[in-house]
Amino acid sequence: MKKTPLLLLTVALGLSACTPPNTTLPADPVNVTVLGLNDFHGYLEPSGFRPAGATADIKAGGVEAIAAELNDARKANPNTIFVGGGDLIGASPITSGLLRDEPAVYAMNAMGMRVSALGNHEFDQGLSELLRMQNGGCASNDTAKACKFDPNYRGASFQWIAANVAYNAASGKTGSPFKSYVIEQVGGARIAFVGAVTAETPGIVSPEGVKDLTFSDPAAAVNKVMPEIKAQNPDAIIMLIHEGGEIASGSTDNYATVGCKTLKTDSAIYKIAAAVDPAVSAIISGHSHKGYNCLVPDPAGKDRIVIQGEQYGHLLQRLDLTVDKANHKVMTVKSANLVVDYDARAKAGQLDFGMTQLVTTAKSKVEAISSVEIARLGSPQIKRGYTPAGAQDRTIESALGDVVADALLEAGKPQGAQIGLMNPGGIRSDLPDSTKIKPNNAVNFGDVFAVHPFGNTTTVLSLTGQQIDDVLEQQFSGANATSVKLLQVSEGFSYKYSQSAPAGNKVNIADITLNGTPISATAKYRIVTNNFLAGGGDNFAAFKSATDVVQLPGLADTDVLSNYLKAKGPSLTNTVKGRIVVLP
Repeated sequence: MKKTPLLLLTVALGLSACTPPNTTLPADPVNVTVLGLNDFHGYLEPSGFRPAGATADIKAGGVEAIAAELNDARKANPNTIFVGGGDLIGASPITSGLLRDEPAVYAMNAMGMRVSALGNHEFDQGLSELLRMQNGGCASNDTAKACKFDPNYRGASFQWIAANVAYNAASGKTGSPFKSYVIEQVGGARIAFVGAVTAETPGIVSPEGVKDLTFSDPAAAVNKVMPEIKAQNPDAIIMLIHEGGEIASGSTDNYATVGCKTLKTDSAIYKIAAAVDPAVSAIISGHSHKGYNCLVPDPAGKDRIVIQGEQYGHLLQRLDLTVDKANHKVMTVKSANLVVDYDARAKAGQLDFGMTQLVTTAKSKVEAISSVEIARLGSPQIKRGYTPAGAQDRTIESALGDVVADALLEAGKPQGAQIGLMNPGGIRSDLPDSTKIKPNNAVNFGDVFAVHPFGNTTTVLSLTGQQIDDVLEQQFSGANATSVKLLQVSEGFSYKYSQSAPAGNKVNIADITLNGTPISATAKYRIVTNNFLAGGGDNFAAFKSATDVVQLPGLADTDVLSNYLKAKGPSLTNTVKGRIVVLP
């Protein structure tokens, strides 16, 4: 297959955190390649991706193509190591998700992953289940899914790490269930990988699953463990962190831009990168599902690479290091985002056979469920929000967001629901993904599961008009201020918000209407949403003030959407309804 030359960002470092002062030995250089995968989310198969400058999606990612890229890298440089930036599992399509993500772990094992940062989605099913995913066994909190891919699930052969996760006092335990760092031997060089996960994890996963843990500031936690790492004289230190940001609005930089300096300065990853010990040579990040290859000044004022590879295995983050083993320092680092072009690999006959077997096995175990046709739509596809360049955008109203909110409203009407609200992060795929569009506009259960992989249930509750206003303000404030989460709303409900107004004053209650009438601050309204959002998830704490809360047992999010599609399918198209009005 013809390879597109990589645009590489090169940073000369000469960092030495470990060599004694005034001691310089003859250099003993070795070239090391680090390939990173972030926000994979169990996407064993390829999905749609818009390359920079393109006008249409290609098939990208998929473990068959990822493994092929790794094979090529290892042939070119045997000193290659494969690592993760978190969210390797969780929120996964049916081929992995219905099998408790064991196929995704086995794929990482087979591809030789050595270490990964923890992501927030690794905690989706709670700490005990995460430890099972790490260590193996079948003692799961969901025995209907566990050990159905392999009756003797062996666990991950790679190590999940996070320096900022520890047991809290209420747990009765001390220390942490996870290592802060590992040191790997690569081509005779000793490379230290130190990990961290977003400190927001407790607010964006089920609280019960992490009740025994604390999640501290990532930069402070990494800096605290750095003396211990340096004392072991590694030849390089790389940070793996599940925290991210995005390119500033108005910039033309993207994942292919080399050495961008337009990473938002108020983003979590920028602040962390600016605070972490200069001995860290480069930072592999994740979480925001954005592609970037940027430079951020470290505490010493020197530019340091911070890179993220979008999502679902579409991109691999690549670092090429020249390491001086004699003096325990990194001489140069080059960085690039590598597009994992599934179509090109397939056409060239270069898909990895072992991964093809794994995917085939996983698909066969879920085929009877995933292939069931649910409905036929009025258009080939109904999509989430996207920027003009084709990147996912959770800050806008979307056609699929409207459909999902309407489906919630329909499900909640027997309980008096008047308004459906849906968090955009709970909508994980287009319906269907561009790689799975069918000639008759059909969608099957696998497509629905890809949209709603969490297994959330449905909740109806009451909020006053003022509390609804509070919820809408929380889209733009607090922990959501630097990562806006625009709730998707149902038919009959509408509001306006001001882009320029300060946080806390973006929505005027007079501009919130139900069926054309402004809501009353004191009147109560029945809201239907998922149990995660109803519990204050995604930093929407105003939901915790709700009254008359009713759980709808047995009504999972996939049931809600499936039932609505069956009833309305032919009338549903890829049309944004304009329920949310954006003011200057």
